[in-house]
Amino acid sequence: MARMAAFIVLVIPAILMAAGIKFMRDTLFGILISPFPWIWLQFIVGAIFFAVSFLFFAGFLLYRDRKRGKVSERWQK
Repeated sequence: MARMAAFIVLVIPAILMAAGIKFMRDTLFGILISPFPWIWLQFIVGAIFFAVSFLFFAGFLLYRDRKRGKVSERWQK
């Protein structure tokens, strides 16, 4: 059950990251999606979704590797 919960916790940021990439890609091709009134706002929301999801994944991996002792001295607490 714990593995399923961890999987769900990782799937939600993955979906947000995919949505962020899609928003930024659509902005570059000039496609405006309906909830956004301006194309620049669509790009900013996409960049925020991508950055937050990426940082979540990085923090999760760093936490896991610290717990297992697989990081260098520089990243230890």
